[in-house]
Amino acid sequence: MLKIYAGRTALKTIKEHGFKQELFTSFLGASGGPKWFVLLGLDKAIFGDFFTNRTTPLNIIGSSAGAFRAACLTQKDPVATIERLAKNYSETVYSKTANAAEISAKAKLLLDDLFAEQGIEQVISNPLFKAHFIVAKSHGLVSFENKILQAAGLAKSLLCNAISRKSLTSQYQRYIFQAPNSDLLLQDSYQFTTHRKELTQDNIKAALLASGSIPMVMQGVKDIAGCENGMYRDGGIIDYHFDFKIKNKGLTLYPHFSSTLKAGWFDKKLARKVSADNYDKTVLLCPSERFIKSLPYQKIPDRNDFTTMEAEQRIDYWRKVFKQSNLLADEFLAFVEQQNIDKVCNISDLLS
Repeated sequence: MLKIYAGRTALKTIKEHGFKQELFTSFLGASGGPKWFVLLGLDKAIFGDFFTNRTTPLNIIGSSAGAFRAACLTQKDPVATIERLAKNYSETVYSKTANAAEISAKAKLLLDDLFAEQGIEQVISNPLFKAHFIVAKSHGLVSFENKILQAAGLAKSLLCNAISRKSLTSQYQRYIFQAPNSDLLLQDSYQFTTHRKELTQDNIKAALLASGSIPMVMQGVKDIAGCENGMYRDGGIIDYHFDFKIKNKGLTLYPHFSSTLKAGWFDKKLARKVSADNYDKTVLLCPSERFIKSLPYQKIPDRNDFTTMEAEQRIDYWRKVFKQSNLLADEFLAFVEQQNIDKVCNISDLLS
């Protein structure tokens, strides 16, 4: 049910030392909306069991849905918080004519419940689990809320990206909203201008909302406190599944809903692959085809389910996915206990 891949250095390290939580210094959470529901069981097992005795900091880096997960996993009770987010998100119902304003308004309600009374302070002050939300600051036509102008800007992005991912640097800048005293070090061969902003009481909700604000679907977030004025949108535009190198010592754990990795949002339909070198110290956990075929409709959830299914049907389907996700968690915990390192495949097989 669970596939495990590792980069060359990661594989060498776990063969020498075993699969131990102290080897990891980073954790990745990708964009993908409700696709992350298949990872719910893994998130609970990893933060409710695998990392429970942690004594050194772990950088938790997320864009869009991955940022929402990071906001849950850095709170005092990560399991209860991420279960609450999954329940509230899955049970959200939109009107038949939902527009960007309605969808953004309901996202704000999810945020309010995610943080509840003490969540913001817990995320900011967590000494071990350090949240990082990735946001894309948009320039040019993509910074407009007018749908015609925004669509024209996105069309330009699509065409430019097909030629060269580096060309997107003129339209987007990466903002990383990070916990105080973060030591995260990134190297990006595409050279997106990257700004780092400390998470505060004043900016955390706006930063998280911006990280999940999908173009044409939701409203962007304007003028985040402490940042340059402008329009901030979904972090997945730049970092959909990630294609940068984490320079910190230690390995990166990356539970992901797919074994197919795409750098940015505009790469989804391109053959372009991420760099194997950027995944040299990464361990990737993902569902197998067998697991996916075991799900209702033999697919993982996605945003289209909001429009192709009636609410009752969709919610029932997603609840079943939550339950099935525990199979991945059980297999992961068994792997950790048994230390069957031979189960781990070389990630180069995916990226070559």
